[in-house]
Amino acid sequence: MGKNVKLGILGDTHYPDKTSHLPDLIFNVFKSEKVDLILHTGDLTAPEVLERLTEISPTIAVKGNLDQTTLPEEKILEINNLKIGLIHGHQFLSLDEQILKYKALEMGVDILIFGHTHRFFYNKYEYMGKEVILFNPGSPTVPRMSDPTFVVGEITERKFKFRIFKPWETQWKHP
Repeated sequence: MGKNVKLGILGDTHYPDKTSHLPDLIFNVFKSEKVDLILHTGDLTAPEVLERLTEISPTIAVKGNLDQTTLPEEKILEINNLKIGLIHGHQFLSLDEQILKYKALEMGVDILIFGHTHRFFYNKYEYMGKEVILFNPGSPTVPRMSDPTFVVGEITERKFKFRIFKPWETQWKHP
């Protein structure tokens, strides 16, 4: 049994290419929550975003379709016996749930965290004999047909819980 691990999770920040504002709330929440690790689903679009996040906590990011960096296309990490896959999602013609479930199975992960759609998404599936969580933190800066969002997650004993933060509203908790 490992210790509880707090994750700061965000993606599609698109600063400064699509927004001139990167909310301080992101950095303030990650600091005050004392996140152990930050995960970014890509489309950082500026190295200074990664630098600011890394000042708070170790940060793992993957390359989005608009990133001009040498970040990897995907990462797999293991936290408290949960395997987590991190991708942007632009690699797929469609980001429908079937394709994402297959990608999670191909990667051998319990949770697949992805971006690209700029919309929060969470669903848990029993699929081919395995439980799989698909998770998208949304975008805190340029959402599409949704509120701007980022997430603080916690992994304890193979369980994943999270709280959503909306830079211009109050937070709400996942049951």
